[in-house]
Amino acid sequence: MTWLITGGAGYIGAHVVRAMRAAGERAVVYDDLSTGIAARVPAGVPLVVGSTLDGALLARTLADHSVTGVVHLAAKKQVAESVEQPLRYYRENVEGLRTLLSAVADARVPSFVFSSSAAVYGMPDAARDGSPVTEDTPCVPINPYGETKLAGEWLVRATGRAAGLATASLRYFNVAGAAAPDLADAGVTNIVPMVFERLTEGLAPRIFGDDYPTPDGTCVRDYIHVVDLAEAHVAAARQLASAAPGTDLTLNIGRGEGVSVREMIDRINAVTGYGLPPAVTARRPGDPAQVVASADRIAAELGWQARLGVEDMISSAWAGWVREHPGAETAPGEPAPVA
Repeated sequence: MTWLITGGAGYIGAHVVRAMRAAGERAVVYDDLSTGIAARVPAGVPLVVGSTLDGALLARTLADHSVTGVVHLAAKKQVAESVEQPLRYYRENVEGLRTLLSAVADARVPSFVFSSSAAVYGMPDAARDGSPVTEDTPCVPINPYGETKLAGEWLVRATGRAAGLATASLRYFNVAGAAAPDLADAGVTNIVPMVFERLTEGLAPRIFGDDYPTPDGTCVRDYIHVVDLAEAHVAAARQLASAAPGTDLTLNIGRGEGVSVREMIDRINAVTGYGLPPAVTARRPGDPAQVVASADRIAAELGWQARLGVEDMISSAWAGWVREHPGAETAPGEPAPVA
């Protein structure tokens, strides 16, 4: 098959492209390069630069490359930014998806994998008692980003039924790590690069609240290596390729194992050699105490399970950080005051 991967020049998208090629699938990247990096696209993989709001270009791309399946990762994804710019997020994430699905339906492309998010769950009741979050946990997103992802799932499912597409919505939990240093996350919005940035600036890593009802008082999250995440996309894509029209899958992608913020910072300090103790600051509004995935359904449906652990995530991400920040591997002395 030939898979169009929107957002394929981004952090996650570039890993999906490589996983697809390693599995013997053909890939075409479609990316507006607003956050993607063209150099991440492997030699021999076509790159079409364009917006998912451009229906005409999408239609030409699907036809020119004889696309038989789509993996849609292109989206805006910063929670705080979505609160400040909800109109932009609904336009890019929902209208962009609608435009893409319209082109896909017109071209009779049979398979569609949608990049969703655990943000669709919001602050689930299950998190309050430590229970794993299943795909049947009620979805009550608490920010515009999560709302756009849930609306996207509805749109994908409805279009699949109406147009006879086989579809899958993959709900990611917390993604970290890299397959190679040049593919590391270039942003500083997730906990691992955020802690790297603080450490290499000589600042104490921050813990936002240590009075949660968890074993050490800090928030607990489920982390997934981006390589495992990319392989889950391949598994979903291959399942859809042989599925009946109208098939719809909704699957969590996580490890089913919680790691606290304090534990994560301790592990990062150990891997990097910095050893700078964290500083506790006030809670952030809207942070649930504990959100850990149930990964039972994806194991049953696709035979997929995560292979890589937290140390793999940290060490591979650190190699990428050092590559982009020469000298970062040399730890400074005492941390500066919290800023």
